[in-house]
Amino acid sequence: MTSVFRNGRVFVPASSAIPGDNFADCMIIKNDHIAYVGPETEIPEGATVIDLNNRIVVPGFVDGHVHILQHGQSLRKANLIECTSLEQIREVIKAYAAEHSSAPRLLCRGWIQSSTSGIALASMIDDLDPRPIYIDSFDLHSMWCNQAALDEMGAATWADLAGGTIHRDEAGKPSGLLDESAVINNAWPFLDSLYSTEDKLSAFDIAVNGYKAAGYTGLIDMAMDDSTWEVLNMYRRDKGIPFHVGVHWLVPYSEDQQANLRYVDRAIELKKQYTDPTFTVVGIKLICDGVVDGCTAALMQPYCGKSSLVDPIWPEDKLREVVEYADKAGLQCAIHAIGDLAVHQAIDVLSQVGTPGRRHRIEHLEMTTSEDAKRLGQLGITASIQPVHSDPMLFKAWPTLVGEHRCKRAFAYKEFLDGGAPLAIGTDAPTARHLPFPNLYNATTRRSALEPEMTNTLNAQFVMSLAQAATAASNGSAYARFAESWTGSLKEGLSADFLVVDMDWSPEKLLEAKVCQTWYRGNKVFDSAAEAS
Repeated sequence: MTSVFRNGRVFVPASSAIPGDNFADCMIIKNDHIAYVGPETEIPEGATVIDLNNRIVVPGFVDGHVHILQHGQSLRKANLIECTSLEQIREVIKAYAAEHSSAPRLLCRGWIQSSTSGIALASMIDDLDPRPIYIDSFDLHSMWCNQAALDEMGAATWADLAGGTIHRDEAGKPSGLLDESAVINNAWPFLDSLYSTEDKLSAFDIAVNGYKAAGYTGLIDMAMDDSTWEVLNMYRRDKGIPFHVGVHWLVPYSEDQQANLRYVDRAIELKKQYTDPTFTVVGIKLICDGVVDGCTAALMQPYCGKSSLVDPIWPEDKLREVVEYADKAGLQCAIHAIGDLAVHQAIDVLSQVGTPGRRHRIEHLEMTTSEDAKRLGQLGITASIQPVHSDPMLFKAWPTLVGEHRCKRAFAYKEFLDGGAPLAIGTDAPTARHLPFPNLYNATTRRSALEPEMTNTLNAQFVMSLAQAATAASNGSAYARFAESWTGSLKEGLSADFLVVDMDWSPEKLLEAKVCQTWYRGNKVFDSAAEAS
């Protein structure tokens, strides 16, 4: 089966010999691969001709960093992202409680810590509803609970964990806020146990349909575990997934190094078992610090008003041993490092034990020194970034937390590029919306996609071009998981993974872009016209 796409513009790699601002006139696909990209050409006999009506064809987006199950689950939670005060938060939860009167507990998301001045006490929400209330911070690194939720989890019996905090009152009783390891090691497993297999399959269905409609033909999940993998595999067998999936196995920090290494062993086992590159384990995920908004990111200088530094979660010797163990087994390491101290630690470790060409990655890189920005390229470390986190609407608390001067180093994406670092763009959904074009808008304008009426920009000196951003969100993320030889670009011989989009090719117009069709392996898996009818 041959299809010819004409009367439009086809985005091609910057290195292509095709002239004309990175656009070709025509693309031909044969079965599941791209057969031709270039100027208008003779139409093969028997081919189906598709008139693009001056629309643009771009490579299928690959979300370089997502939590797919949590994303699907989050879409059913009360969304607090627009709340700027405790009063607004309470109003949204009250309304959600009334609309979900039969729910056994109230699940919320999107709490921005600065909206309550970083204070999160159970007593502030206890009177809203007798049911347990769980509130995820927008970055997923903290959880705010009412007393019923703390009681349901048995939080009063929990011991303190390295790398996290169970915030307590003067009597030592949990007061409502959990962060970092207390969330990952305690709260998440408890809540996961409450979801049935049917619940999870339904959440996957919501997420999968949303991703194909948004123009994605691939994703990289960044916190996989056995429970999620089992259900995702079940969903794949029963329904199929219209995009390729690579996952990084989560290695939650423990002071027991043998326990840490057992997680790596599990990733090694599954990588050997699942050899299809469209559905496989590609590496491990290590969380080395928290987030700036929660004052848990590891910075080289103390937070404003603080006298001591926040240390990285992983001691360097243990981090080095785990990275070396995974590296020798052929696994890629993805290291969450937001603060400049954690980034520096991660680069140091990868420079010491990372095999050249392994394409290890650092996730987020929100605060970096100029020296470390250069080292990324020198060492071939992939900079895995999420421009949606640089939205000025989410940045309002930073000046008071880290100081105006230090804010000027935030989200230095252009420095990563200029230093030669491979760049992969993702969304980190559900910490942000999964939609690709607002993500590219943040990267190319440094303005707010959440509040487009805002006129201020965030560190415009680090802006990326639209061609750079679109490439990082497709080929860059494919490269990050060794998939660029078969997907990620519109080149002859590669998989026919692309989308047709109605848009003006300019950063200022990205929020108006509309996905018309998504094609995966030569099959049209989403058509907005069919959905509308």
